[in-house]
Amino acid sequence: MNAIIEAITDRNFQIALLVSVAAVAAMFTVLEPLLYKDKLAERMKSVGAHRDALRQKQRDALSKKVNPKLRSSSPQGAIKGIVESLKLLEIFDAQAARKKLMMAGFRGQGPVFTFMAVRLGLPFVIAIFVGVYVYALDGFDLDSFGRLLATMGGFFAGFYLPSIYISNAVSKRQQKIQMSWPDALDLLLICVESGMSVEAAFQKVGEEVGSGCAELAEEMGLTTAELSYLPERKQAYLNLAERTGLDSVKAVVTALIQSEKYGTPLGQSLRVMATESRELRMQEAEKKAAALPPKLTVPMIGFFLPVLFAVILGPAIMEVMALQ
Repeated sequence: MNAIIEAITDRNFQIALLVSVAAVAAMFTVLEPLLYKDKLAERMKSVGAHRDALRQKQRDALSKKVNPKLRSSSPQGAIKGIVESLKLLEIFDAQAARKKLMMAGFRGQGPVFTFMAVRLGLPFVIAIFVGVYVYALDGFDLDSFGRLLATMGGFFAGFYLPSIYISNAVSKRQQKIQMSWPDALDLLLICVESGMSVEAAFQKVGEEVGSGCAELAEEMGLTTAELSYLPERKQAYLNLAERTGLDSVKAVVTALIQSEKYGTPLGQSLRVMATESRELRMQEAEKKAAALPPKLTVPMIGFFLPVLFAVILGPAIMEVMALQ
């Protein structure tokens, strides 16, 4: 054990480790384009799996009507067993977690159970890692109270890290969908006014926007599948709004539901909402452009001004030093 601790704390070993990490990072940077996967194909595969799940659900419901005693059995995985035995679904609010994961692009029961298990286990893993580093390896040169605080900080960091990761994934996904949503509305308007049905319009728009935004194409494909298999079309539209969590999408969903229920013209509503979405996208770009000068203030003070002062005052300082 002492030999391992001495090897880890050795300066040469740390330098070699950093060099190895840098070499691996450089190799990954070079080889990453060769490992690129088609995200659209993967997302369309998930859409097909969701469509199959909806079809199987409808078949199960029909079979239960025919034979009410028939029940489908699902495999019990180790993670699922742990989550259910500890009742983590009730403790961590499974419904809110499922909605958050759906907005991040993770659907089904598997991601929910994995998220619950990670929220339970990751705090202990990080706390043990930090405890070993500050107690056994004597890292950071802290006293006993500081080591205890560091260990507790690792525990709380591990508890909140999964939620932070999911929140960041939701934010990035919403930004991508928001950027392509006005163009999708224009295409949807053209399809609807040309006489296409809503299902065909959603499918066509999903195919067209797939190259620019795979996330939006995935949502369009899921909505098309749900319109085909769900008993109520309204639920398919509400699911689209819930999966995205965007106000612009909710407005379009409201217009679609009103059109289905009252027979109101859909073309004019889509035209107005496409214009509003495009203006909102432009406002977001203007907001980022307006926030750029304040963000550049600190880099200018920290990097540009010292160099400028050195160029201006350098010759004068050298002359004064030469006179002395």
